[in-house]
Amino acid sequence: MDQKPFPIVLFDWGDTVLYDDNPTSTVPMVEWPKIRAVEGIADVLADLQASGRRSVIATGALISDESQIRGALARVELDAYFSHIYCFQNTRLPKGEAYYRHILADLGVPASDVVMVGDFFEKDVLAANAAGIFGVWFNQRTDENRNNELYTTVHSMFDLRTFFRMFGTNG
Repeated sequence: MDQKPFPIVLFDWGDTVLYDDNPTSTVPMVEWPKIRAVEGIADVLADLQASGRRSVIATGALISDESQIRGALARVELDAYFSHIYCFQNTRLPKGEAYYRHILADLGVPASDVVMVGDFFEKDVLAANAAGIFGVWFNQRTDENRNNELYTTVHSMFDLRTFFRMFGTNG
């Protein structure tokens, strides 16, 4: 059986998996009164799991630790989809090339096996590219598209499902 491209999918947390409705909060998201999953993310994660791919959180969040992030994900029933959670609290690295290289080393995978999906172009796409990781810019805010051999743009989780289906996600 041929291995599918991108067996590991890294996801930014805020505004990619869960909406960051309170970006100036000093309270961990798990303690917020209301937590909302990004529309369509559950379907993407279910597709990826069904295809044998592994989903991982790769967030630059400073306040929440791994257990708090998992707790927030559990409140919207998404925690079981993520095999690993990387954040500042457990890496001690800001989101940049060294952060992504740390994740690759910890997972024991080459950059070519990984894709990073996130809403912050510089930190989620360009920094991942610097470590050799293909990036998907999740841009819900504008119609702008940025595409080249190192990254592409999607504007919705439906678009992201289409991206992975091009590589046989449901196979």
